[in-house]
Amino acid sequence: MAREEERRARSAEAPIVGGLPDAPGIIAAMRLSPGLEKALRDLADELLVKPFPGATLSRAEREVLATAVSAANDCFYCMDSHGAFAAELLRRANGDDALVDAVKAGGDDVLDPKMRALVAIARTVQKNARDLARADVERALAAGATDADTQLAVLVASAFCMYNRMVDGLRAKTPPSADAFTARAVEIADGGYHAAKSVPR
Repeated sequence: MAREEERRARSAEAPIVGGLPDAPGIIAAMRLSPGLEKALRDLADELLVKPFPGATLSRAEREVLATAVSAANDCFYCMDSHGAFAAELLRRANGDDALVDAVKAGGDDVLDPKMRALVAIARTVQKNARDLARADVERALAAGATDADTQLAVLVASAFCMYNRMVDGLRAKTPPSADAFTARAVEIADGGYHAAKSVPR
């Protein structure tokens, strides 16, 4: 099944866990309790928005990592939302937002060597964390990454495996089009995850 068909099919699925709030994706999980919402938003802000000691990765590059992991996990909600956030941040930095579609499709030849190596680290952790080798880390360091950048690649991959499984395990609503995240992308770019108020449909 083509990806667009799969996205539409998922948008028609009903949640398989009862008592979920009427909200899509990770927002449904967040609304299960105030403490859970705070924890999940805090984690997203720490990994994707706030300065990380020693890291050189931009916010857009961190969102690209989140997008790559979510795409590898086939989580449409997270892939589409973080892809939209990455694209918005890239546009603001006069970067190439077209690379997001390539990353969502599993490609990495559009990335610079540093990001290619970091995406490879993230995808390895997504598939089997124990397969990550020192050689993978050294490849990223040789391409210009810092130790903190490699730490972020591991942390973002690990966190997004959790987010992806929350969304798909609950069968939380997934919008039928990636365009549903346009307004939210602007809010995330402006103020991070605690500032976002719009809910995609």
